[in-house]
Amino acid sequence: MNTYIDSTNLNAFATKEDIKKLCEEAKTYHFASVCVNPCYVEYANELLKDSTVAVDTVIGFPLGASTTMVKSYEAIAAIESGADEIDMVINIGALKEKNYEYVKNEIEEIRDSIDGHTLKVIIETCYLTEEEIIKMTEICNDTFVHFIKTSTGFGTRGASLEDINIINKHKSEVLEIKASGGIRTYEEASQFVENGVSRIGTSHAIEIMEGEIS
Repeated sequence: MNTYIDSTNLNAFATKEDIKKLCEEAKTYHFASVCVNPCYVEYANELLKDSTVAVDTVIGFPLGASTTMVKSYEAIAAIESGADEIDMVINIGALKEKNYEYVKNEIEEIRDSIDGHTLKVIIETCYLTEEEIIKMTEICNDTFVHFIKTSTGFGTRGASLEDINIINKHKSEVLEIKASGGIRTYEEASQFVENGVSRIGTSHAIEIMEGEIS
């Protein structure tokens, strides 16, 4: 299970001491990555430089309503600070208006600005209809991003197996799925993995691992 986990601390009140703890735990358990706010990317990179744990950060977070230019600058700055992976939030309002070209162009702008680094596109499924989840899956297929990600963890709910099933029916063979938001136990994480998820975003990584060990 450890290799599926993006161990996350995106709290507004997270301190350097909290990030240090997150990184130390990630090294101990060999998690896939730590996911931190952009202001802590450089610090996390320094703490993890001799490990296999990647540094992940969030862009346009959590609302997705920043301009494309701001998101692009944020992503470039994060990569320059040592981020290996970028989780960006789409412009949900543009999707709701069926302005698919805007959504697609923005994703492509961020993708191209980070020069091949891993890009995960957060679609915030709690606000979307089934039709909109399908459309975003198709856009992620068409833009050749690495992951489609269900949630920020700051919406009205996190990931659900129903969301995953919709995505699975419409995604390409190469598009991967990251489930995040509300995943707290080993049993829950296992269900998502069994349904084709290849990353789990969670702030309860240690509880999940303790559940696996027990």
